[in-house]
Amino acid sequence: MPATASESLILRTYPYGEANLVVVFFTREHGKLRGVARAARKPKSKFGASLERLTHSRIFYQLQENRELVFLTGCEVLWSPFALASRYEAGVALDYMAEIADLLLPPNETNERFFRLLLAVLEDLQGGAPVWRPVLYFLLWATRLAGILGDPVVAEESGWIAREMLARPVRELTPREWRKETARDLRRWLVRDIERHVERRLQSAPLLESL
Repeated sequence: MPATASESLILRTYPYGEANLVVVFFTREHGKLRGVARAARKPKSKFGASLERLTHSRIFYQLQENRELVFLTGCEVLWSPFALASRYEAGVALDYMAEIADLLLPPNETNERFFRLLLAVLEDLQGGAPVWRPVLYFLLWATRLAGILGDPVVAEESGWIAREMLARPVRELTPREWRKETARDLRRWLVRDIERHVERRLQSAPLLESL
């Protein structure tokens, strides 16, 4: 069976057998998929660092008849988060957004707007922006696109920030000092909505709040 090529973002990986990885990846054309990357944990694996979370890649894979997992045959890196991961706060932000995307995205459903959202916030992080701006922007739009954005019960300043973020691209937001306290109540409201929807606690949220 010929391989399919899809522009993708890596969401997470976990061990499978002695040397393999199961890769959860979000494709632009076919939504979230899960696949096996054979021998990906070996030192001389052909995948190298191409399966790090939120790496923007072109993934080649084959469907396997009567099996949920696809078979990864190759991976071409389009952009790597390696430079961002050297900044601790940016690394935590990457983990946070990848976890939320994995929890909110249903399998095998195309979501072009969510894909573009992730690319936009990754670009903003690359520009050296404080993590709070892209993280809060991502939270608002992720809950909106997932259909779980409830009515905000927040302070006036936070409500104004939310309305602006839902109306303008992340790069065009009003300049301000982006600190953890800038919209803490708004962030907590959104996390509560997410955790209520997925019925589990976000593992990366405490790390983000500790920054």
